[in-house]
Amino acid sequence: MVERVRMGELCVEWDVAVLGAGAAGLLSAARLAERGLRTLLLEKNRRPGVKILMSGGTRCNLTHDTTARGIAEAYGAQGAFLRAPLAALSPADLVALFHAEGVATQVEPGGKIFPQSNRAADVLAALLARLQRTTCRLETEVTVTGLRPVPTGWEVQTTTGPVGARQVLVSVGGASYPGSGTTGDGYAWLRELGHTIVAPRPALVPLLSEAGWVRELAGVTLERVGVALKTAGGKTAGGESGTGRRERRLAPSRCGWPAGGFLFTHRGISGPAVLNLSREYTALPEGEPAEVLCNFLPDLDEGEVRELLRQRIEGGGARPVQRLLEGLLPQRVADTVCRLAGIAEATRIAELPKRARDALLTQLRQCALPVRGTAGMAKAEVTAGGVALDEVDSRTMASRRCPGLFLAGEILDLDGPIGGYNFQAAFSTGWLAAERMEATAAT
Repeated sequence: MVERVRMGELCVEWDVAVLGAGAAGLLSAARLAERGLRTLLLEKNRRPGVKILMSGGTRCNLTHDTTARGIAEAYGAQGAFLRAPLAALSPADLVALFHAEGVATQVEPGGKIFPQSNRAADVLAALLARLQRTTCRLETEVTVTGLRPVPTGWEVQTTTGPVGARQVLVSVGGASYPGSGTTGDGYAWLRELGHTIVAPRPALVPLLSEAGWVRELAGVTLERVGVALKTAGGKTAGGESGTGRRERRLAPSRCGWPAGGFLFTHRGISGPAVLNLSREYTALPEGEPAEVLCNFLPDLDEGEVRELLRQRIEGGGARPVQRLLEGLLPQRVADTVCRLAGIAEATRIAELPKRARDALLTQLRQCALPVRGTAGMAKAEVTAGGVALDEVDSRTMASRRCPGLFLAGEILDLDGPIGGYNFQAAFSTGWLAAERMEATAAT
């Protein structure tokens, strides 16, 4: 350990103290040291990069196969903040960086970029290899408890004593996946320093439902379902969301709603379509009733679905109604949709009255699924909320409140959709901060 205190005064040992050895912290610390800054990287876990190892089902979805503009647009209104970070480190730059470290990548259908080995451990190993080629000092099992400005820069208060640094980069993450060490520690320090903390809430999180028919479908997956959130104030999809920000329109479908993979679970619903929608649900006032509207045929418009049903009904004859949706939906889902439409199991296809046909059309295109909560921060992939973006200079990642303080990654009020967007934002903000911090020699 570094000798940190001399005669009761803070001994400045470092140009920069980087707090948190996650995606943003590891890359920024390496870059700072490469630029010649004396850099200390502090991590409270026994090993760095725990969340990297957990991500993407231990595969680590590094980024998305798109341009810097594509990443920014996926963030909706938050995207403007990311323009400078993404100009400093674009998706192509990030992929090239990992290729240079020997990590080949692959693009999967839908645009997700993973290491070719499908091993998150290889991503972490590459970041650590780059770090180890520098003079950066990494210290683990050191918990930061606070920050305090001092005449020489900053005092970082830790469980092992104070650390002196001319500048500090906070990259401790948010509050999601607390088992990985991201327990929201940084919010209190930054609030005490005058920063506004937008209330943290889960994002990219499964939704819960007490509806019996939902639990009965546990384990059933659907390749594409269009989803929208319906509240007392109306739908929040396809326009202004409940947060007043333009909704992210990913994987657009003919139904006009975002669509994607969908999974029924024993507690509710999950899958990419649901995870992307979840941030809209968690932005609602606590206790406000809500439903997820599901379009099970999102790539057909209403007229096409109506015509498809007409043709099947005319040719259905005496076959049971359970066969009407054969090939369109898994049988268990098809049976449930018919039941929700009020169609008796004994009904023959040719006997369906117009009222039943209209009800079936509604259930296929706007099936209302009641939601009662989320799986919480413990299961959330990212945190929505954090340090208010207007209090950070996006051209440098410097705090507008405290000179010498920089911020990067999930500690910021930045949360993107599923698909590598959040890692890209973490890497880009960390890289830009490292490029802009002053290279003043330590004494």
